Amino acid sequence: MRRVNRRTALQAMAAGALMLSAMASPSLASAQPAKNIVQIASETPGFSTLVAAIQAAGLVDALSAPGRLTVFAPTDNAFAKLPPGTIENLLKPENKQALTDILTYHVVRGKLESKTVVNLKTARTLNGASISIKVEDGKVFINNAQVTVVDVMASNGVIHVIDTVLIPPAKPKNIIDTAVGAGNFKTLVAAIQAAGLTETLKKGNYAVFAPTDEAFAKLPAGTVENLLKPENKQTLTNILLYHVVQGRLSAKTLGRHNTVRTLSGGRVWIRPSEAGLKVDGANVIAADVAATNGVIHAIDTVLIPPKDIVTTAIEAGNFTTLVAALQAAGLAETLKHGRFTVFAPTDQAFAKLPAGTVENLLKPENRAQLRSILLYHVVRGSLDSGAVLKHGDLHTLQGGRLTVTVSNTVKINQAQVILADVIASNGVIHVIDAVLLPPGR
Repeated sequence: MRRVNRRTALQAMAAGALMLSAMASPSLASAQPAKNIVQIASETPGFSTLVAAIQAAGLVDALSAPGRLTVFAPTDNAFAKLPPGTIENLLKPENKQALTDILTYHVVRGKLESKTVVNLKTARTLNGASISIKVEDGKVFINNAQVTVVDVMASNGVIHVIDTVLIPPAKPKNIIDTAVGAGNFKTLVAAIQAAGLTETLKKGNYAVFAPTDEAFAKLPAGTVENLLKPENKQTLTNILLYHVVQGRLSAKTLGRHNTVRTLSGGRVWIRPSEAGLKVDGANVIAADVAATNGVIHAIDTVLIPPKDIVTTAIEAGNFTTLVAALQAAGLAETLKHGRFTVFAPTDQAFAKLPAGTVENLLKPENRAQLRSILLYHVVRGSLDSGAVLKHGDLHTLQGGRLTVTVSNTVKINQAQVILADVIASNGVIHVIDAVLLPPGR
């Protein structure tokens, strides 16, 4: 059935070319192959707009030169279908590139006669984008334009007449231009400009977790304005780079990772969610927005780079005893570097110990004992809650092992995990409600 339709279409169009249907003029049909494409179009009534456009775009020489081209040529009536003012606007010098993009979308390299065209499904244009070709009810369509006359031979190719102007798909843009064009990343773009990262993100190959304007609006009043000040450029840069990952990582690829390293040096956590993915605490609300040099994943919350384990504990406010113990044991600097998982007892957890225990442990003469207890709370590497649950036990820096049990709650030995996955720049904290004591203590 498909073959019959193509043959019927080919015969109908060929007859149209020979009989000069109402869409074509006698001079078009009788044009001699000795004339090039532009000459034929210029001498044929009904193509004055196309010729004017070719001249305005500076394509006369390209379409007149010896070679083999196929032109799907819109008539004046085809151009007249465009919204009012479109043609006049495109003919302005400042819109030369847009006009060129449209015109080259009508040109295919090679001399494709109708018998070849009807057997194709697509063809790549000089614009770089492809056109679709289909046969329906004995008619041939190039995208949504009907071919009305075929095989008008020229010295440098062939013309097929169409009844509608072909509009090329929007060309992919780099990450910055894509964000600008989207319209809902104004604050992000302004921040990137203030941080001097515009040119960086126009090149390379990146995945960007892009907070929307609404995401930035969630920050405390004055935060954005403060970050945009020149004296805060480094802080702003660190925050922005925490949203960028090297490589064109799709949502599907990201979903295979627990964490990915950002250009800031820190890692963001990747989690599945009902909507798709979560990045740290942000939801991905629009994934896989393609750009020429990467991909954008829109998120609903600005990502704030975490601080090291000790600083995170200090700023949390409910680990004052733990921090004091780390300092007394000489472990504060150790836990600021490397990658660790810390099961962190709260101040209330320490308060459960017998009276005087904490004060005694903080004495210099008991430093070795204190270090042993604290290192019993630390596991090498960043283990999120999912990784912790996969283990029956965990080997600590103290040398002993912790037992992980799951019922209605998650317990590490006899301590209950009351808050999991507190992200730090060099690991993760799981908050527990009791101090863990090594065996024998």
